[in-house]
Amino acid sequence: MAMLALFETLSFKGWLEIRDTIIMQCGLAHSIYVHVFVFLGAMIGLTLFVGVVIANYSENKGTALLTVDQRRWCDLKKRLKIAQPLHLPSRPGGNPFRAFVYDITQNIYFKRLTAFLVIATSALLCLSWDSLKPYTVSLTTISVVFNWLFVCEVVMKMIAFSPHGYWQSRRNRYELLVTALGVVWIVAHFIWMNDYTNTFGFCVTMLRFSTISGKHATLKMLMLTVGVSMVKSFFIILWMFLLILVYAFAGVVLFGSVKWGDNVGRHANFQHAPRAIGVLFRIVTGEDWNRIMHDCMVTPPFCTRQLPPLDSFWDTDCGNWTGALIYFCSFYVMITYIVLNLLVAIIIENFSLFYSNEEDALLSYADLRNFQFTWNVVDVNQKGFIPVKRVKFLILLLKGRLEKLLAEDMFLLKHMCHELERLHNGDDVTFHDVLNTYSNRTVEIHKSLQFEELLARQELEYQIEEEVAKQTIRSWLDSCIRKIRLKQKGQQSLIHSLRAQNEALVPSAGTPATPGEDGKPEQRKRKAGVTERSGSVTGLTGRRFLQPSRSDAQAEPQVPETSREMRREGTKKRSGRSNPPKGLAEVAESNEKDVTMMPPRQNTLPMDGSIGEEKLPSEEEEARKALAESVKAIHEWYQREMEIMLSESDSDYDDSNYGY
Repeated sequence: MAMLALFETLSFKGWLEIRDTIIMQCGLAHSIYVHVFVFLGAMIGLTLFVGVVIANYSENKGTALLTVDQRRWCDLKKRLKIAQPLHLPSRPGGNPFRAFVYDITQNIYFKRLTAFLVIATSALLCLSWDSLKPYTVSLTTISVVFNWLFVCEVVMKMIAFSPHGYWQSRRNRYELLVTALGVVWIVAHFIWMNDYTNTFGFCVTMLRFSTISGKHATLKMLMLTVGVSMVKSFFIILWMFLLILVYAFAGVVLFGSVKWGDNVGRHANFQHAPRAIGVLFRIVTGEDWNRIMHDCMVTPPFCTRQLPPLDSFWDTDCGNWTGALIYFCSFYVMITYIVLNLLVAIIIENFSLFYSNEEDALLSYADLRNFQFTWNVVDVNQKGFIPVKRVKFLILLLKGRLEKLLAEDMFLLKHMCHELERLHNGDDVTFHDVLNTYSNRTVEIHKSLQFEELLARQELEYQIEEEVAKQTIRSWLDSCIRKIRLKQKGQQSLIHSLRAQNEALVPSAGTPATPGEDGKPEQRKRKAGVTERSGSVTGLTGRRFLQPSRSDAQAEPQVPETSREMRREGTKKRSGRSNPPKGLAEVAESNEKDVTMMPPRQNTLPMDGSIGEEKLPSEEEEARKALAESVKAIHEWYQREMEIMLSESDSDYDDSNYGY
């Protein structure tokens, strides 16, 4: 009995009656015993018990064995999982009126005004809306005015966001529903104006009060804490309901016919299962559970029981002392000290998740908010996903921690883009895909990630780095090959231009005459100071080159090289090629200018009377010799280049020489 009395005192139920009885029987000084037991047992012992339950919950879940950084990483993953896009349309730029309304709705004072209207509307619930009371008309009139103001708010947001943009937000949908119900109530109120319409308006006002949670960030975090805690504690709550159901069935069997007493009566008894469930819910809150237990312990002479031959459990109205003690004490311990404390542990965990310090968080709320705003800029249609090609633009727009990391690591942007490309094989990426990649790249994985997760992440990053390196090397080699080809094309174009220039300066002697306007063949006019070439030399490639004329006194005839010399020249490296003669183009240009600036040669007869021989001045002979030498040098250099290009094999361009 003493242990039962102390157990009831530990639950703060009936300890005042025990204290008063001790004072009456033993004196005032002996009441210190009860107070010390309440302080040590209830305030300290039960608190330690709650701590043990929470610690065991953390150990079984695995969070108790994690380091501080690993716990922060787990909290960050949970926070990212419930993060959502803002669903806030961008500012309309084409329509000035819509832009003006948009600026009004996004102003901080407009948001505070709407929050004040919600609070003022909810203050009308302080009084009952009874149609017989004289102030009811004033309350309903004020409520009608407030509802019309909320209608104006919805209209302004629809103009600013467009109906489609307004419908993207779930909070806007709920506010639209409440506003529509308010309009229906206004119409019904002015038509009937009775107690039913007042009750309906009362309910609409209560629904309006629930919208206050979205008006402030702290209230929104509190509602998120409650919602997430309910979701995570679903199985614990379900197990508690099953436990109550089992104990209710057992209570109907054990105490279904117990005589009613002070606490077991018409509203609290075990005659059937629904009434027993109601009694057990009352015990969950700790309301007079010990008094109900004592009523179920009733024994003769306070109840009726027949003698042993005629005694039957179902025919007596007495209770069971031992059964009641085990039944109620076990239920109270499991529900109050274990299940409810597990719910407290879940709530504390989620509370620390949303209300953690900015210094302790791996990714601050400012970074998350910046990411949401940036995503809202890129995802114009608020679909929740964007093409992979726009990820680079999104990452470059981000500010804060990632901006510093991008400045430090020049390949970080390529790694992030490639990781998102291979995530869905180049398809669109969602909000959480980019956010998870962003968080993985902004934390120190060696400190924050657990062992298995760390190994998987390192393997993924090594693969990404290898693929990005291959792509970078491949693109560099492609650019180098492209530059080489452009350089070769430039050299060939230079050769062709020089050849065309020389052909213009030294025309071939075998050029056919063109008919003149009168039908007679018109002879090609020779340039002054330049003699015609009588023939040409065919090169190795089938092209025809100009042959020096007899006026080129110092020009030597071209001798073709042997096949052995050609093979020897072809095995040379590209770096060992003979460069074109220095200043050939300049020499050709200077000779052309000199020739064109010479005075025309006078066809004078020789002094000795010989016919067919020409006496040229010495200056003209020197100009012709210089021109012939330059043309010869150009032809020799071009022929050597062509022989080298034709004799080179494909092994000089083998990709194995580049190491990939």
